[in-house]
Amino acid sequence: MSTRRPGGAQVLRAEQITDAVAHHGEGPCWSPTWGGLRWVDMLAGDLLTLGDDGEVDRLNVGTVAAFVRPRSRGGYVVGLERGLGLADAQNGAPTPLPELWSDPGVRMNEAGCDPWGALYAGSMAYDAALGGATLYRIMPAGQVEVVLDDVTISNGIDFSPDGARAHYNDTATGRTDVFDVVGGRLTNRQPFTSGAEESPDGLVVDSAGNVWVALNGDGRVRCVSPSGDVLAEVELPVRLVTACTLGGPDLRDLYITTSRENLDDPEPEAGALFRVRVDVPGRPVLPFGG
Repeated sequence: MSTRRPGGAQVLRAEQITDAVAHHGEGPCWSPTWGGLRWVDMLAGDLLTLGDDGEVDRLNVGTVAAFVRPRSRGGYVVGLERGLGLADAQNGAPTPLPELWSDPGVRMNEAGCDPWGALYAGSMAYDAALGGATLYRIMPAGQVEVVLDDVTISNGIDFSPDGARAHYNDTATGRTDVFDVVGGRLTNRQPFTSGAEESPDGLVVDSAGNVWVALNGDGRVRCVSPSGDVLAEVELPVRLVTACTLGGPDLRDLYITTSRENLDDPEPEAGALFRVRVDVPGRPVLPFGG
């Protein structure tokens, strides 16, 4: 069911499709290689997989499970507390790689891949200290470089269908930024949207280049066109909306993760997975080439 706001933006309402299975659900990712949808219960260190029967399977990978993406050679890459883990099988346990940093006050957060197989993985300080985090680029052959070194809460990153632009959220800025992608590098960072008091979290770009952004604390996901027009908003019954992705057989199911971390007032649905049908399909997830 949907309505429209004055000005034409579509208003959608998401349906709850699991119990409140996560304390801090994050990073949904649709891939047929593991049979559909996988996401993380981040601070429990668990990968969650949605079965065809609606049941949720859990696999613990450590103290933190920050994100998950398929690998182009099979298996998956997962964000661990201070680095990455690689698994050769979709349901196998990952092997940790050498840590990217040693500071115990900083943990891995969100990530995404570019069209050339590189993984962009960002961190955040446990106390969310300003400028205490970093965005890394991990190449398929294993080289690691710093892309941004003055980040506070590195969150969603995804690329336009033609690979020419990348959208990125450092949540503390209150905005989504856009980069030009030149020679596989992020350049010319510019504000794309700004919500002032909003907290943009995870994001995904659909097949038309529209950007779907989870607004943490506002109980919404917003869809913005490449030119910056608000096309739609998805309403949820919980405040802590963390991330979203497009999946399903036709890539028109928008899956949304939620959290109950640090909630002062109980919300029975917080930590559940939600879903809503949308008009424009997504794209197959970009895999890690390593």
